[in-house]
Amino acid sequence: MRDINLKVEDGNLGMASATGIGTQIKIGLSDTQGKEPILITGSMGVDEIKSRIGNTPLADACIDSVENGAKIIYCIGVKQSDAGGVGDAVADAVGKGLFRASGKPHNAYDIVVEITATGDCNEACYRYSIDAGKTYSEEYTVPVDGQAELPGTGVSVIFTDDADGESFKEGDIYKFSTRGPSMNNNDILEAVERLKHLNLEFEFVHIVGTTTKALWAALAVEAKDFLEVHKRPLFFVCEARKPNENETIEEYVAALQEARKGINSMYLQVVSAWGRYIRMDKREQDINLAGIVAGLYCKANESQSIGEVRRFQISEDKLLRLLPGGIEEYTDKLDESGYLTFRQYVGLGGFFVYNARMMSADGSDFRYAEDTRVMNRIVNEVRKTAINELQAEIDPGAVDVSIAVIQARLQAPIEEAVRDKVISSGSVTIDTENLNILVDETLEVRVSYVPMGHVREMNITFGLENPYAG
Repeated sequence: MRDINLKVEDGNLGMASATGIGTQIKIGLSDTQGKEPILITGSMGVDEIKSRIGNTPLADACIDSVENGAKIIYCIGVKQSDAGGVGDAVADAVGKGLFRASGKPHNAYDIVVEITATGDCNEACYRYSIDAGKTYSEEYTVPVDGQAELPGTGVSVIFTDDADGESFKEGDIYKFSTRGPSMNNNDILEAVERLKHLNLEFEFVHIVGTTTKALWAALAVEAKDFLEVHKRPLFFVCEARKPNENETIEEYVAALQEARKGINSMYLQVVSAWGRYIRMDKREQDINLAGIVAGLYCKANESQSIGEVRRFQISEDKLLRLLPGGIEEYTDKLDESGYLTFRQYVGLGGFFVYNARMMSADGSDFRYAEDTRVMNRIVNEVRKTAINELQAEIDPGAVDVSIAVIQARLQAPIEEAVRDKVISSGSVTIDTENLNILVDETLEVRVSYVPMGHVREMNITFGLENPYAG
Protein backbone atom coordinates (compact mmCIF):
# COMPACT_ATOMS: atom_id res chain seq x y z
CA MET A 1 0.00 0.00 0.00
CA ARG A 2 1.22 3.48 -0.79
CA ASP A 3 2.29 5.53 2.22
CA ILE A 4 5.07 7.84 3.43
CA ASN A 5 8.19 5.69 3.10
CA LEU A 6 10.97 6.44 5.57
CA LYS A 7 14.73 6.02 5.38
CA VAL A 8 17.43 7.25 7.76
CA GLU A 9 20.91 7.77 6.32
CA ASP A 10 23.96 7.17 8.52
CA GLY A 11 27.56 8.20 7.97
CA ASN A 12 26.94 11.72 6.63
CA LEU A 13 29.11 13.38 9.29
CA GLY A 14 32.17 11.52 8.02
CA MET A 15 33.12 10.01 11.36
CA ALA A 16 36.21 7.86 11.21
CA SER A 17 35.61 4.25 12.20
CA ALA A 18 36.50 3.66 15.84
CA THR A 19 37.32 0.58 17.89
CA GLY A 20 6.04 12.52 23.18
CA ILE A 21 9.52 13.43 24.92
CA GLY A 22 10.35 11.01 27.75
CA THR A 23 7.10 9.06 27.32
CA GLN A 24 8.09 5.45 27.69
CA ILE A 25 6.90 1.87 27.65
CA LYS A 26 8.18 -0.53 30.28
CA ILE A 27 7.98 -4.26 29.67
CA GLY A 28 8.69 -6.46 32.68
CA LEU A 29 7.51 -9.07 35.14
CA SER A 30 4.17 -8.35 36.74
CA ASP A 31 1.20 -10.21 38.18
CA THR A 32 -1.01 -7.96 36.05
CA GLN A 33 -1.01 -8.92 32.38
CA GLY A 34 -4.04 -7.19 30.90
CA LYS A 35 -4.59 -6.44 27.23
CA GLU A 36 -4.08 -2.71 27.70
CA PRO A 37 -0.94 -1.06 29.11
CA ILE A 38 -1.17 0.24 32.67
CA LEU A 39 -0.55 3.97 33.02
CA ILE A 40 1.90 5.18 35.66
CA THR A 41 2.38 8.93 36.08
CA GLY A 42 5.01 11.03 37.77
CA SER A 43 2.52 12.19 40.39
CA MET A 44 2.00 8.69 41.79
CA GLY A 45 3.59 7.55 45.02
CA VAL A 46 5.18 4.19 45.75
CA ASP A 47 2.04 2.62 47.19
CA GLU A 48 -0.12 3.56 44.22
CA ILE A 49 2.44 2.27 41.72
CA LYS A 50 2.67 -1.05 43.55
CA SER A 51 -1.10 -1.31 43.82
CA ARG A 52 -1.33 -1.10 40.03
CA ILE A 53 1.44 -3.49 39.00
CA GLY A 54 2.34 -5.37 42.17
CA ASN A 55 5.46 -5.60 44.28
CA THR A 56 7.49 -6.58 41.23
CA PRO A 57 10.64 -5.66 39.27
CA LEU A 58 8.38 -3.73 36.89
CA ALA A 59 7.11 -1.61 39.78
CA ASP A 60 10.67 -1.06 41.02
CA ALA A 61 11.74 0.23 37.60
CA CYS A 62 8.77 2.62 37.51
CA ILE A 63 9.62 3.90 40.99
CA ASP A 64 13.24 4.58 39.95
CA SER A 65 12.17 6.36 36.75
CA VAL A 66 9.49 8.48 38.43
CA GLU A 67 11.92 9.55 41.13
CA ASN A 68 14.39 10.66 38.45
CA GLY A 69 12.02 12.59 36.23
CA ALA A 70 9.62 10.31 34.33
CA LYS A 71 6.14 11.76 33.83
CA ILE A 72 4.29 9.16 31.73
CA ILE A 73 4.99 5.42 31.72
CA TYR A 74 2.89 2.73 30.07
CA CYS A 75 3.53 -0.69 31.60
CA ILE A 76 3.08 -4.08 29.97
CA GLY A 77 3.31 -7.02 32.33
CA VAL A 78 4.94 -10.26 31.22
CA LYS A 79 4.37 -13.60 32.92
CA GLN A 80 7.28 -15.36 34.58
CA SER A 81 9.05 -18.27 32.91
CA ASP A 82 11.19 -19.05 35.98
CA ALA A 83 9.50 -18.69 39.36
CA GLY A 84 12.67 -17.67 41.19
CA GLY A 85 13.44 -19.16 44.58
CA VAL A 86 13.88 -18.74 48.31
CA GLY A 87 17.25 -19.24 49.99
CA ASP A 88 17.89 -21.02 53.28
CA ALA A 89 17.28 -18.99 56.42
CA VAL A 90 20.16 -18.12 58.73
CA ALA A 91 19.14 -17.87 62.40
CA ASP A 92 20.58 -15.64 65.10
CA ALA A 93 18.27 -16.99 67.78
CA VAL A 94 18.11 -18.14 71.42
CA GLY A 95 14.74 -19.84 71.01
CA LYS A 96 14.86 -23.42 69.79
CA GLY A 97 11.80 -23.32 67.55
CA LEU A 98 12.34 -24.04 63.87
CA PHE A 99 11.94 -21.48 61.11
CA ARG A 100 11.89 -21.91 57.34
CA ALA A 101 10.70 -20.00 54.28
CA SER A 102 9.28 -21.02 50.91
CA GLY A 103 7.15 -19.71 48.06
CA LYS A 104 7.38 -18.07 44.65
CA PRO A 105 8.78 -14.58 45.31
CA HIS A 106 7.55 -11.68 43.21
CA ASN A 107 10.94 -9.99 43.38
CA ALA A 108 14.44 -10.23 44.81
CA TYR A 109 14.25 -9.48 48.54
CA ASP A 110 16.61 -9.47 51.51
CA ILE A 111 14.20 -10.58 54.20
CA VAL A 112 14.60 -10.27 57.97
CA VAL A 113 12.07 -11.78 60.39
CA GLU A 114 12.39 -10.55 63.98
CA ILE A 115 10.61 -12.04 67.01
CA THR A 116 9.14 -9.18 69.04
CA ALA A 117 7.42 -11.16 71.83
CA THR A 118 8.44 -14.47 73.42
CA GLY A 119 6.29 -17.59 73.17
CA ASP A 120 5.15 -20.53 71.06
CA CYS A 121 2.81 -20.41 68.07
CA ASN A 122 -0.28 -18.31 68.82
CA GLU A 123 1.74 -16.48 71.52
CA ALA A 124 4.95 -15.16 69.99
CA CYS A 125 4.88 -12.04 67.83
CA TYR A 126 7.03 -11.05 64.88
CA ARG A 127 7.64 -8.34 62.33
CA TYR A 128 9.44 -8.57 58.99
CA SER A 129 11.50 -6.50 56.57
CA ILE A 130 12.02 -7.09 52.86
CA ASP A 131 14.91 -4.62 52.56
CA ALA A 132 17.49 -6.13 54.92
CA GLY A 133 16.11 -4.35 57.99
CA LYS A 134 15.85 -0.80 56.67
CA THR A 135 12.08 -0.74 57.17
CA TYR A 136 9.72 -3.13 58.98
CA SER A 137 6.12 -4.23 58.79
CA GLU A 138 3.64 -3.89 61.61
CA GLU A 139 3.70 -6.55 64.35
CA TYR A 140 1.88 -9.88 63.85
CA THR A 141 1.08 -12.82 66.11
CA VAL A 142 2.57 -16.12 64.99
CA PRO A 143 -0.47 -18.14 63.74
CA VAL A 144 -1.59 -21.19 65.67
CA ASP A 145 -0.47 -23.46 62.82
CA GLY A 146 2.78 -21.51 62.43
CA GLN A 147 2.19 -20.69 58.75
CA ALA A 148 2.20 -17.06 57.64
CA GLU A 149 2.29 -15.15 54.37
CA LEU A 150 4.43 -12.05 53.90
CA PRO A 151 1.81 -9.95 52.08
CA GLY A 152 2.58 -8.89 48.53
CA THR A 153 5.84 -10.84 48.28
CA GLY A 154 4.80 -14.37 47.31
CA VAL A 155 6.86 -15.65 50.26
CA SER A 156 5.57 -17.88 53.09
CA VAL A 157 7.25 -18.56 56.44
CA ILE A 158 6.67 -21.49 58.80
CA PHE A 159 7.28 -21.38 62.56
CA THR A 160 7.51 -24.78 64.28
CA ASP A 161 7.35 -25.09 68.08
CA ASP A 162 10.01 -26.78 70.16
CA ALA A 163 8.67 -29.46 72.49
CA ASP A 164 10.11 -27.71 75.58
CA GLY A 165 8.06 -24.52 75.10
CA GLU A 166 8.92 -20.83 74.56
CA SER A 167 10.15 -21.77 71.10
CA PHE A 168 10.73 -18.20 69.99
CA LYS A 169 12.46 -15.54 72.07
CA GLU A 170 12.15 -11.79 71.76
CA GLY A 171 15.09 -10.56 69.68
CA ASP A 172 15.49 -13.78 67.67
CA ILE A 173 16.41 -12.96 64.06
CA TYR A 174 15.98 -15.02 60.90
CA LYS A 175 17.48 -13.83 57.61
CA PHE A 176 17.15 -15.13 54.05
CA SER A 177 17.21 -13.84 50.49
CA THR A 178 15.04 -14.56 47.49
CA ARG A 179 15.79 -14.76 43.79
CA GLY A 180 13.18 -12.98 41.72
CA PRO A 181 11.36 -14.56 38.78
CA SER A 182 12.54 -14.13 35.21
CA MET A 183 11.03 -13.80 31.72
CA ASN A 184 11.99 -15.49 28.49
CA ASN A 185 12.78 -13.75 25.22
CA ASN A 186 9.69 -15.00 23.40
CA ASP A 187 7.38 -13.44 25.99
CA ILE A 188 9.26 -10.14 25.75
CA LEU A 189 9.07 -10.13 21.96
CA GLU A 190 5.35 -10.91 22.08
CA ALA A 191 4.90 -7.85 24.28
CA VAL A 192 6.95 -5.78 21.83
CA GLU A 193 4.74 -7.02 18.99
CA ARG A 194 1.68 -5.73 20.83
CA LEU A 195 3.15 -2.23 20.77
CA LYS A 196 2.87 -2.10 16.99
CA HIS A 197 -0.89 -2.10 17.22
CA LEU A 198 -1.37 0.27 20.17
CA ASN A 199 -2.66 3.76 19.50
CA LEU A 200 -0.11 5.36 21.82
CA GLU A 201 2.72 7.81 21.22
CA PHE A 202 5.93 6.97 23.06
CA GLU A 203 9.62 7.63 22.62
CA PHE A 204 11.35 4.50 23.86
CA VAL A 205 10.85 1.07 25.41
CA HIS A 206 12.61 -0.05 28.58
CA ILE A 207 12.95 -3.82 28.93
CA VAL A 208 13.02 -4.31 32.71
CA GLY A 209 15.39 -7.03 33.92
CA THR A 210 18.71 -8.33 32.66
CA THR A 211 18.82 -9.57 29.09
CA THR A 212 21.42 -11.07 26.77
CA LYS A 213 22.83 -10.68 23.29
CA ALA A 214 20.13 -12.86 21.71
CA LEU A 215 17.39 -10.44 22.73
CA TRP A 216 19.47 -7.37 21.88
CA ALA A 217 19.91 -8.65 18.33
CA ALA A 218 16.18 -9.35 18.04
CA LEU A 219 15.27 -5.89 19.32
CA ALA A 220 17.62 -4.26 16.80
CA VAL A 221 15.59 -5.95 14.05
CA GLU A 222 12.33 -4.96 15.73
CA ALA A 223 13.36 -1.30 15.90
CA LYS A 224 14.03 -1.26 12.17
CA ASP A 225 10.63 -2.86 11.60
CA PHE A 226 8.94 -0.23 13.77
CA LEU A 227 10.44 2.52 11.60
CA GLU A 228 10.17 1.12 8.10
CA VAL A 229 6.95 -0.93 8.31
CA HIS A 230 4.94 0.65 11.13
CA LYS A 231 6.25 4.22 10.70
CA ARG A 232 6.99 4.55 14.42
CA PRO A 233 10.59 5.50 15.25
CA LEU A 234 11.71 4.46 18.75
CA PHE A 235 14.65 3.01 20.64
CA PHE A 236 15.06 0.26 23.22
CA VAL A 237 16.79 0.51 26.61
CA CYS A 238 18.05 -2.84 27.94
CA GLU A 239 19.90 -3.97 31.06
CA ALA A 240 23.16 -5.90 31.04
CA ARG A 241 23.74 -8.51 33.73
CA LYS A 242 25.83 -8.05 36.86
CA PRO A 243 28.94 -10.19 37.55
CA ASN A 244 28.61 -13.80 38.62
CA GLU A 245 29.87 -14.73 42.09
CA ASN A 246 32.84 -16.70 40.72
CA GLU A 247 33.75 -14.19 38.00
CA THR A 248 36.60 -11.71 38.25
CA ILE A 249 35.95 -8.15 37.17
CA GLU A 250 38.30 -8.64 34.22
CA GLU A 251 36.35 -11.72 33.11
CA TYR A 252 33.08 -9.84 33.53
CA VAL A 253 34.19 -6.89 31.36
CA ALA A 254 35.60 -9.26 28.74
CA ALA A 255 32.29 -11.11 28.63
CA LEU A 256 30.37 -7.87 28.06
CA GLN A 257 32.79 -6.87 25.32
CA GLU A 258 32.27 -10.23 23.63
CA ALA A 259 28.48 -9.92 23.90
CA ARG A 260 28.67 -6.54 22.15
CA LYS A 261 30.23 -7.97 18.99
CA GLY A 262 27.88 -8.12 16.03
CA ILE A 263 25.26 -5.83 17.60
CA ASN A 264 24.99 -2.66 15.51
CA SER A 265 21.91 -0.51 15.96
CA MET A 266 21.33 3.18 16.57
CA TYR A 267 18.02 2.16 18.16
CA LEU A 268 19.45 -0.01 20.93
CA GLN A 269 20.94 1.08 24.25
CA VAL A 270 22.30 -1.34 26.86
CA VAL A 271 22.97 -0.08 30.37
CA SER A 272 25.87 -1.93 31.97
CA ALA A 273 25.97 0.29 35.09
CA TRP A 274 25.00 -1.25 38.44
CA GLY A 275 24.95 0.45 41.81
CA ARG A 276 23.88 0.32 45.44
CA TYR A 277 20.82 2.58 45.43
CA ILE A 278 18.31 3.79 48.02
CA ARG A 279 14.96 3.66 46.30
CA MET A 280 12.09 6.09 46.80
CA ASP A 281 10.49 3.64 49.25
CA LYS A 282 13.73 3.65 51.32
CA ARG A 283 14.84 0.17 50.27
CA GLU A 284 18.60 -0.08 49.76
CA GLN A 285 19.33 -2.49 46.90
CA ASP A 286 21.83 -3.43 44.21
CA ILE A 287 20.16 -2.45 40.94
CA ASN A 288 20.86 -1.92 37.28
CA LEU A 289 20.68 1.85 36.75
CA ALA A 290 18.50 1.69 33.62
CA GLY A 291 15.45 2.85 35.58
CA ILE A 292 17.33 6.02 36.53
CA VAL A 293 18.41 6.52 32.92
CA ALA A 294 14.81 6.18 31.72
CA GLY A 295 13.81 8.91 34.16
CA LEU A 296 16.57 11.28 33.07
CA TYR A 297 15.38 11.20 29.46
CA CYS A 298 12.21 12.94 30.58
CA LYS A 299 14.24 15.80 32.06
CA ALA A 300 16.36 16.30 28.94
CA ASN A 301 15.19 17.66 25.61
CA GLU A 302 15.97 15.44 22.65
CA SER A 303 19.33 17.00 21.83
CA GLN A 304 20.54 17.22 25.43
CA SER A 305 22.96 14.63 26.78
CA ILE A 306 21.83 13.04 30.03
CA GLY A 307 25.52 13.06 30.90
CA GLU A 308 25.49 16.88 31.13
CA VAL A 309 27.33 17.44 34.40
CA ARG A 310 25.69 20.75 35.32
CA ARG A 311 22.19 19.30 35.27
CA PHE A 312 22.05 15.53 35.70
CA GLN A 313 23.77 14.66 38.96
CA ILE A 314 22.68 11.60 40.96
CA SER A 315 23.28 12.36 44.64
CA GLU A 316 25.59 10.20 46.74
CA ASP A 317 22.77 10.13 49.28
CA LYS A 318 20.82 8.06 46.74
CA LEU A 319 23.42 6.20 44.70
CA LEU A 320 25.87 5.01 47.32
CA ARG A 321 28.45 3.35 45.07
CA LEU A 322 28.93 1.74 41.69
CA LEU A 323 29.13 -2.04 41.40
CA PRO A 324 31.12 -4.17 41.24
CA GLY A 325 33.89 -2.52 43.23
CA GLY A 326 36.67 -1.36 40.91
CA ILE A 327 34.43 -1.12 37.82
CA GLU A 328 35.47 2.54 37.38
CA GLU A 329 38.83 1.35 36.03
CA TYR A 330 37.00 -0.31 33.13
CA THR A 331 34.50 2.47 32.35
CA ASP A 332 36.36 3.57 29.22
CA LYS A 333 36.47 0.03 27.84
CA LEU A 334 32.75 -0.48 28.35
CA ASP A 335 32.00 2.96 26.92
CA GLU A 336 34.06 2.23 23.83
CA SER A 337 32.14 -1.03 23.45
CA GLY A 338 28.88 0.91 23.29
CA TYR A 339 27.50 0.39 26.80
CA LEU A 340 25.98 3.17 28.88
CA THR A 341 28.08 3.59 32.01
CA PHE A 342 28.16 5.89 35.06
CA ARG A 343 31.15 7.68 36.56
CA GLN A 344 32.33 10.21 39.14
CA TYR A 345 34.50 13.29 38.63
CA VAL A 346 37.41 14.13 40.95
CA GLY A 347 36.47 16.99 43.25
CA LEU A 348 32.75 16.81 42.42
CA GLY A 349 30.13 14.99 44.45
CA GLY A 350 27.57 12.62 42.98
CA PHE A 351 27.43 10.24 40.04
CA PHE A 352 26.86 10.96 36.35
CA VAL A 353 26.09 9.18 33.11
CA TYR A 354 29.41 9.01 31.25
CA ASN A 355 27.97 8.93 27.72
CA ALA A 356 24.45 7.91 26.70
CA ARG A 357 25.92 5.38 24.28
CA MET A 358 23.93 3.49 21.65
CA MET A 359 24.97 0.13 20.23
CA SER A 360 25.55 1.73 16.83
CA ALA A 361 28.14 0.67 14.25
CA ASP A 362 31.64 2.12 14.07
CA GLY A 363 31.56 5.45 12.26
CA SER A 364 27.86 5.97 12.92
CA ASP A 365 26.37 9.47 13.15
CA PHE A 366 24.20 8.11 15.97
CA ARG A 367 26.64 7.15 18.69
CA TYR A 368 24.62 8.67 21.52
CA ALA A 369 20.98 8.63 22.57
CA GLU A 370 20.68 12.37 21.92
CA ASP A 371 21.56 11.74 18.26
CA THR A 372 18.92 9.05 17.90
CA ARG A 373 16.30 11.01 19.84
CA VAL A 374 16.68 14.07 17.59
CA MET A 375 16.49 11.98 14.42
CA ASN A 376 13.42 10.16 15.70
CA ARG A 377 11.70 13.46 16.48
CA ILE A 378 12.45 14.86 13.03
CA VAL A 379 11.29 11.65 11.33
CA ASN A 380 8.12 11.47 13.39
CA GLU A 381 7.08 15.11 13.01
CA VAL A 382 7.90 15.43 9.30
CA ARG A 383 5.99 12.21 8.60
CA LYS A 384 2.91 13.51 10.44
CA THR A 385 3.00 16.63 8.26
CA ALA A 386 3.66 14.67 5.08
CA ILE A 387 0.63 12.42 5.60
CA ASN A 388 -1.61 15.43 5.05
CA GLU A 389 -0.06 15.89 1.61
CA LEU A 390 -0.96 12.42 0.31
CA GLN A 391 -3.38 12.57 -2.63
CA ALA A 392 -2.71 16.31 -2.97
CA GLU A 393 -3.04 17.74 -6.48
CA ILE A 394 -0.01 18.89 -8.45
CA ASP A 395 -0.62 21.17 -11.41
CA PRO A 396 1.68 19.99 -14.25
CA GLY A 397 1.48 23.49 -15.69
CA ALA A 398 2.73 25.05 -12.46
CA VAL A 399 4.78 22.32 -10.81
CA ASP A 400 7.13 24.67 -9.01
CA VAL A 401 4.25 26.52 -7.36
CA SER A 402 2.55 23.31 -6.19
CA ILE A 403 5.80 21.85 -4.90
CA ALA A 404 6.73 25.06 -3.08
CA VAL A 405 3.55 24.86 -1.03
CA ILE A 406 4.25 21.27 0.02
CA GLN A 407 7.88 22.05 0.71
CA ALA A 408 6.94 24.95 2.98
CA ARG A 409 4.58 22.76 4.96
CA LEU A 410 7.21 20.04 5.43
CA GLN A 411 9.69 22.70 6.51
CA ALA A 412 7.46 23.72 9.45
CA PRO A 413 8.48 20.92 11.87
CA ILE A 414 12.13 21.60 11.02
CA GLU A 415 11.72 25.25 11.94
CA GLU A 416 9.99 24.23 15.16
CA ALA A 417 12.96 22.00 16.07
CA VAL A 418 15.28 24.96 15.44
CA ARG A 419 13.17 27.18 17.70
CA ASP A 420 13.28 24.51 20.40
CA LYS A 421 17.11 24.48 20.13
CA VAL A 422 17.02 20.78 19.25
CA ILE A 423 18.89 21.33 15.97
CA SER A 424 20.97 24.23 14.68
CA SER A 425 19.36 24.41 11.24
CA GLY A 426 17.65 22.21 8.69
CA SER A 427 16.04 22.14 5.29
CA VAL A 428 13.59 20.22 3.13
CA THR A 429 14.21 19.86 -0.62
CA ILE A 430 11.98 18.22 -3.20
CA ASP A 431 13.44 17.01 -6.50
CA THR A 432 11.63 18.72 -9.37
CA GLU A 433 14.17 18.11 -12.13
CA ASN A 434 13.38 14.41 -12.40
CA LEU A 435 9.72 14.72 -11.50
CA ASN A 436 7.13 12.99 -13.69
CA ILE A 437 4.10 13.33 -11.43
CA LEU A 438 1.58 12.04 -13.99
CA VAL A 439 3.41 8.71 -14.31
CA ASP A 440 5.36 8.17 -11.08
CA GLU A 441 2.91 9.91 -8.75
CA THR A 442 5.78 10.11 -6.27
CA LEU A 443 7.77 12.95 -4.73
CA GLU A 444 11.43 12.49 -3.81
CA VAL A 445 11.96 14.49 -0.61
CA ARG A 446 15.18 15.00 1.28
CA VAL A 447 15.37 16.33 4.85
CA SER A 448 18.74 17.33 6.25
CA TYR A 449 19.73 19.17 9.40
CA VAL A 450 22.72 20.35 11.40
CA PRO A 451 22.74 18.77 14.89
CA MET A 452 23.73 20.53 18.09
CA GLY A 453 27.31 19.92 19.21
CA HIS A 454 28.42 18.70 22.64
CA VAL A 455 31.57 19.23 24.70
CA ARG A 456 32.82 15.72 25.47
CA GLU A 457 36.36 16.68 26.48
CA MET A 458 38.51 19.75 27.19
CA ASN A 459 42.22 20.39 26.79
CA ILE A 460 43.33 23.12 29.21
CA THR A 461 46.90 24.39 29.27
CA PHE A 462 48.32 26.12 32.37
CA GLY A 463 51.49 28.18 32.57
CA LEU A 464 53.25 30.94 34.45
CA GLU A 465 53.68 34.51 33.21
CA ASN A 466 56.51 36.82 34.21
CA PRO A 467 55.34 40.46 34.04
CA TYR A 468 58.99 41.63 34.11
CA ALA A 469 60.04 39.66 31.05
CA GLY A 470 60.64 41.78 27.96
